[in-house]
Amino acid sequence: MQPESEIVVLGGGLAGSEAAWQVARAGLPVTLVEMRPAQPTPAHRTGKLAELVCSNSLKSNQPESAPGLLKEELRRAGSLLLRLADEAAVPGGKALAVDRERFAAAVTETIAGNPLITLRREEARSLPEGAIVIVATGPLTSPALSAELARIAGAGHLYFYDAISPIVDAESLDHGKVFRASRYSEPADGEGDYLNCPLTREEYERFVDAVRAAEEVERHAFEDARYFEACLPIEELARRGRDTLRFGPMKPVGLADPRNHHRPYAVVQLRQEDARASSYNLVGFQNHLKFGEQKRILHMIPGLENAEILRYGQIHRNTYLNAPRLLAPTLQLRTEPRVFVAGQLCGTEGYVEAIATGLMAGRHAARLAAGEEPLAPPRETALGSLVHYITATAAKNYQPANIAFDLLPPLPADEQDRFRSDKQARRRAQCRRAREALGGWLEQAAPAAARQ
Repeated sequence: MQPESEIVVLGGGLAGSEAAWQVARAGLPVTLVEMRPAQPTPAHRTGKLAELVCSNSLKSNQPESAPGLLKEELRRAGSLLLRLADEAAVPGGKALAVDRERFAAAVTETIAGNPLITLRREEARSLPEGAIVIVATGPLTSPALSAELARIAGAGHLYFYDAISPIVDAESLDHGKVFRASRYSEPADGEGDYLNCPLTREEYERFVDAVRAAEEVERHAFEDARYFEACLPIEELARRGRDTLRFGPMKPVGLADPRNHHRPYAVVQLRQEDARASSYNLVGFQNHLKFGEQKRILHMIPGLENAEILRYGQIHRNTYLNAPRLLAPTLQLRTEPRVFVAGQLCGTEGYVEAIATGLMAGRHAARLAAGEEPLAPPRETALGSLVHYITATAAKNYQPANIAFDLLPPLPADEQDRFRSDKQARRRAQCRRAREALGGWLEQAAPAAARQ
């Protein structure tokens, strides 16, 4: 079947790659435009599609957690990237963590090998005339395209700063000081998916003092630091109080050292970065410190005294639209319905959320190209609740969001009363309702070609 309009996806990140795949899966040709490697960004290191630049964790895989529910819905909807993430998984406790090199390579190979997808390596400086366009250029959208989007949307962008955690070489760790354990697991030698660096009270106090005194990378005069609250740099956390780090990324709760069965005063967790376990990232240790300062401070952590730092923490400006003001529930620009926006640019935060909006935008664009109206997912689903937040929340002071149970609609009053004192039962009921609602949408909202 020939589409009524050409479909072009701008951006080969998580959202753009998923969107292009969904269009092709509907039997329609699609062009995917990615500016890397010819035009690099401040955060990416390669030209591969779907490169993960911050963490290698896609968060909880537990079926009755909000991120787990969203993953389940994506798998049922035929998400390419969730399938490839499952195949590239590395140990991550209850989270889905991936070997980022293997994952990006698999996405790139699969997309490039699809005969319905034309991959163009060039910078998109404007929106293609007359085409259905999915804009998924992410938080590092180029200045030229940002200006074009602002002109078309009739509103300025918002922005915040997102930081990247350091990565260390596994062989350079002092394994006599670190211990392996997952939070809340039974203490036993050699078990658990995380390496943990325990700190005494004195070591923690010295560390906090060093972080507070460390020199940050200079910002330009026009840059106003507006951090995403769920991804604060360690120096910003340290400024908010001496115990903030100990109740945040360095919290020791649920972690007992198997060598003495004691809980440390504070802990730095290391998560496996690749399938070979040759490197680890410091969980929650994103920062904006000068590299020399980072090296000095990280070497204060027990077990990391001689750690080789493979990648230092960084910080970069993220761009996103004021989605409640600009987007319809189908992720279309209200002022330009042929234009869909997906990924972090539409105001979601998180890898899986980017994949989710890419999947929805791809399905919606395929329907529009086939002469059918796009159908937003039901509000009861995680997909629908995510879209509802980014398109229906208050536009004033809008900030991006991850999927969470408080985005899902409450249960009916009688069920609320029944589960009032049992949060887990209430969440199970919400998940059950979401699963039931999803099935009908998957059948109804599929493009005509995909239903044949």
